[in-house]
Amino acid sequence: MPRLAAALRGLAVAAAALLTVTALPSGAGAGTVHGPARHSPAPGLPKGFVALREVDPTIIQEMRYFTPHNFVGVPVDGYLRPKCILTRDAARALHRAQVSFLRRGFTLKVYDCYRPQRAVDHFVRWAEDLDDEAMKAEFYPRVAKSRLFEDGYIAAKSGHSRGSTLDVTLVRLPALPTRPYVPGEPLTPCYGPRADRFPDNSLDMGTGFDCFDTLAHTLDPRIHGRQLRNRLLLKHGLERAGFVNLPEEWWHYTFKPETFPDTYFDFPVR
Repeated sequence: MPRLAAALRGLAVAAAALLTVTALPSGAGAGTVHGPARHSPAPGLPKGFVALREVDPTIIQEMRYFTPHNFVGVPVDGYLRPKCILTRDAARALHRAQVSFLRRGFTLKVYDCYRPQRAVDHFVRWAEDLDDEAMKAEFYPRVAKSRLFEDGYIAAKSGHSRGSTLDVTLVRLPALPTRPYVPGEPLTPCYGPRADRFPDNSLDMGTGFDCFDTLAHTLDPRIHGRQLRNRLLLKHGLERAGFVNLPEEWWHYTFKPETFPDTYFDFPVR
């Protein structure tokens, strides 16, 4: 399986270059995809939750809300480490999808996973402060901040807080590093041409992550060609593993049935 072996080697190289990327398990043989590791829940995690790297350490983690490169412009409350936490059911399903993508020369990359309720509360406070538009030029250039609630971009509750929802994209292997964001640097619209947007090592999906714009709708008719094919590649691969896409956000997926369909958790990501 030379193609899979090359994909795994490429992912290991990328892991060494990215701070938030997890490396392959030591001793991983060429052409071998390891199954989900069997671990007890990490200390402090409720029963049914697991750190993604315990189930699949090959998935890239670029946890945006731990950093200031997000629509708020500062690290978000509740993210004490750049770590993806999911329900065990969702993590195992994501591993199954990753195995399939690796065989085709791609890897999944997550931007956000479980989200504490305190982080959602932070978003709400930020949205209510109409004077804070530090990140508008990148994340919501065409939307008035006063409409973020009405248009559905911000809400008081998030499915992420139930643990089976994640924000995810695809990266072609070998994965190159994404340069870090420098606070205060000039911002460009998230819906602009790929060469003009903030650089990301992912496939071109037509917009950046967390783009508050209708162009981010998964099947927006203005998205076509390679960008549409990339969105459908991600969508079809995740759907086969049991995930359902939110039509308004090409990056947003929920594993169904959810482990905790009615519970919103607030433990910190640590």
